[in-house]
Amino acid sequence: MVRYVRHSATTGGLSTAASSALARLGREGPYRLTDLARAEGVSQPNMTQLVTRMERAGLVRRITDSTDGRGVLVEVTETGLTVFRQRRAERADALEQLIGELTEPEQRAVKVALPALARAIQDRQRRS
Repeated sequence: MVRYVRHSATTGGLSTAASSALARLGREGPYRLTDLARAEGVSQPNMTQLVTRMERAGLVRRITDSTDGRGVLVEVTETGLTVFRQRRAERADALEQLIGELTEPEQRAVKVALPALARAIQDRQRRS
């Protein structure tokens, strides 16, 4: 199901890695390149290449870290936010269509299960 919903988001023609990094920046704000690489579970050189490609596409930009003038942050641009929001809407639409194909009892079960799963994920993240 997750794979189906992820693949339904096509705006921007992004790779899975680019989509994930863009989503993180869109949700959480600017990151240092090394911290973004760590959060995304990729090497710093790979993240540098990815950010460079995303920068060329106008999705992100590098800015000076206001707390450390030597540091550089990566932040999402307005274009990047638009792509992020459109991809999120595409995934939501795909999930809604999928749920719409279920029977009423199945739909009710999903509406109970999804919030419970979301809570379990949040609890796990807080403990980490």
